[in-house]
Amino acid sequence: MVSMAVQEEVRSRLRRAEDEHDVKVLLAVESGSRAWGFASPNSDYDARFIYVNKPEWYLSVGLEEQRDVIEYPIIDDMDINGWDLRKALRLFWKSNPGFVEWVQSTIIYEHSGSFHERAKELLPHVYSVESGIYHYRSMAKTNYRGYLQSPQVPLKKYFYVLRPLLSVRWLEQFDTPAPIEFDKLRGVIEREPELQQAIDDLLVIKRASPEMGLSPQIIPIQQFIERELHRLETIKPIRRERKEVEPLLSELFRSVLKKTWG
Repeated sequence: MVSMAVQEEVRSRLRRAEDEHDVKVLLAVESGSRAWGFASPNSDYDARFIYVNKPEWYLSVGLEEQRDVIEYPIIDDMDINGWDLRKALRLFWKSNPGFVEWVQSTIIYEHSGSFHERAKELLPHVYSVESGIYHYRSMAKTNYRGYLQSPQVPLKKYFYVLRPLLSVRWLEQFDTPAPIEFDKLRGVIEREPELQQAIDDLLVIKRASPEMGLSPQIIPIQQFIERELHRLETIKPIRRERKEVEPLLSELFRSVLKKTWG
């Protein structure tokens, strides 16, 4: 899925990031369309990483003013950036969809120590299904309104509405974080063969074509999207009380800090 040459280049850039910023990379994964399973031949590589600073970096009066991300310009179709550990865990606390998807990515460039496994163990305890439903519903609605209401539509945008809608169904059915892989999400529509076939046909085009231009609406997909968006406007996600998770995340933070730097 990702060539060895690309993997080696990503790791090389991670080493440079560590040297330039005096940090240690804990986890580096692929996100975006390649991780979701519907990349085009010319899709960028979206490498994302979590890193930890040295202990004294966190023991600062100006901690909140310090930059807690590492970002680089896209070079040779590689988009690489990362979050500091404390920032990442605070976003995890809020069920940030980016962090949740990074932790679940199946394309792992590297990981160090126990951070990745521990984060996955905590996921069912920390993640708010209610927040996830609101997030994915909003994402689907925004992309539908922006791109899919004209007679001619940009075909690739169907995936940016389908994926969040299927994620909502997953959350409703299983009450667990939705998987990152599009093929797994399609299990929630396994009893809709016409829709499945339309998606199969669209995937063939997406995976083979550098660019997916405008095309007439695909009726089975269009109808499903509009039906689901209407349904989601009529429901209110159930709010479930979570146990206090900040102590668990703080414990993970301190553990990683100690194991990484001693």
